[in-house]
Amino acid sequence: MIVLLLTLAFVSGNLFSQFLFDGRVIRIQDGDTLTVRAGEVNFRVRLHGIDAPERGQPYSVKAKELLESLVAGKNITIKVMDVDRYGRLIGLIYLEGLLVNLELLKKGLAWHYFEYDDTPEFAQAEEEARRHKLGLWAEPDPLAPWDWRKK
Repeated sequence: MIVLLLTLAFVSGNLFSQFLFDGRVIRIQDGDTLTVRAGEVNFRVRLHGIDAPERGQPYSVKAKELLESLVAGKNITIKVMDVDRYGRLIGLIYLEGLLVNLELLKKGLAWHYFEYDDTPEFAQAEEEARRHKLGLWAEPDPLAPWDWRKK
C-alpha cells in the first residue's frame, strides 16, 4: 500500500504535503541523509530544513555520528515535505516525539536551510547554537555547506 501511495505522490507531485509514514533506518549516508526501509521498499530521505556539513568539511563526521546515535536501526516517522531533484524524499524525522532535524541544529551540527524553510524554531535553534558556540559554531568562520558545494 505504501509503495502505491508513494508512487502516486511522485507522479502527481503535490500529494506529498503532510504525508506521514513509518520505517526503519537502515543506513546513514551523512549528517542530513539516511535510508529508511518501509515494507519491502527502501527510501532515501534528506532531512528537511537543515544542511549538515559536507564530507571533508569540519564537523561532517560529528553530524553523521549524531544522526547515527539518534536513529540508526530504529523505527522513525517521516513527515514528507517534498521530493528533491535526486528523487530523495525531503522530510521531518521523528523518533518517539523527538524532532531529529531540530536536534542537529540545537547541537550546532547543521545550518538552518533558510532558503527552503522558514520554521522559526529552526532559526532560533541555530541562533542559540551560534551564541553558545556549539559544534561547528566553535569554528572562527564556518563555511555553509551550500557555499562549500560551489567550490
